[in-house]
This record gives sequence, C-alpha cells and structure tokens, in this order.
Amino acid sequence: MAEPQFVVFPAGPTDADALAWVHVSAWRETYRDLLPDAFLARMSEAAHARRFARALGRPGLDEVTLAAADRFDILGYAQGGPSRRPVPGEAEVSTLYLVRAAQGFGLGRRLLAGTARALAARGATSLMISVLRDNHPARRFYEHLGGEAETPRQERGPGGALLFEVTYRWADIRAIT
Repeated sequence: MAEPQFVVFPAGPTDADALAWVHVSAWRETYRDLLPDAFLARMSEAAHARRFARALGRPGLDEVTLAAADRFDILGYAQGGPSRRPVPGEAEVSTLYLVRAAQGFGLGRRLLAGTARALAARGATSLMISVLRDNHPARRFYEHLGGEAETPRQERGPGGALLFEVTYRWADIRAIT
C-alpha cells in the first residue's frame, strides 16, 4: 500500500473550518490525560473557526499559517510569528498540530521546516516552540529535530490549572529549515 501524499500550503480564510476541526481533534487526541476532560469536551469547532477566519483574514505582517492536506482534507497546521519573548531575531512557532492519523509520515517536520523558512525569510535568526512538559511524544519529536530544551516553567492552563511547559530552541533557525 502506498504512503499517503501530502501538500503543505499557506492557509487562508476559507480554510478556517478545516483548521478548527484539526485544532479541536488534535487537542482531544493529544491532551487527554494532560488537560481536564471537561475542558476538552467543551472545545468548540465553531468558535475556533471564527478565530481562524478573523486571524487569516487580517494576518500580521510577520505571521505565518501553513496547512497540510492529503487529497481529501486538511490534517494539520502550524502557525508562527515573532517570539513572545524579548529576544532579538527570535521567532516562535505558536502552534503545530496534526491529527493522529497524519502522524508518522514526516508531515510535522515539513510543517515545522516550512514555517521556519517563512519566518527566516522575514528576518528571524532563531526559533522556539513550547510544549507541555508531559507531552512526551512531542518532546521526542523536537529533540529528534535538534531542539534544545530549556528548564520547564509553570504556566496557567485551561481553567486556571497549573501546568509545566518546556521551550525548545534552535539558536540558528537554519538548523530546522
């Protein structure tokens, strides 16, 4: 059986519903046992679709949203822009999600590399992404790609719960492109 073929492309406002489906599905698959079940159950595709439509209708100058699809559906996406931290030249991948069925085909790597290339073209020289400390598959993925883990830090999560996040950093963005 042939491996599925995927395409990675810049997302636009018409992709909002599909991106919202990916977002909610990936959160429910990924964060079960890491976040409260009640929070995951309350997640609304419609609300996320509205947010995506607004954001993609008027993206910031240095913001990037890439989508990944097979011939039927969008199955993943990545978003990035300037880092939230005051580090000169640093960009941040704020989200990278794939539905479980699309994992294991190199698509996460393609989304991360594509986002890094787009951010580098806008002047970024380093890259960071944060992940829940207990999301071990994601942490292995970023470590495999050469990300350097920083010390875990406490953050407020859904419902005010205290969670730990780990930031992965590539000091030279070219290492991931």
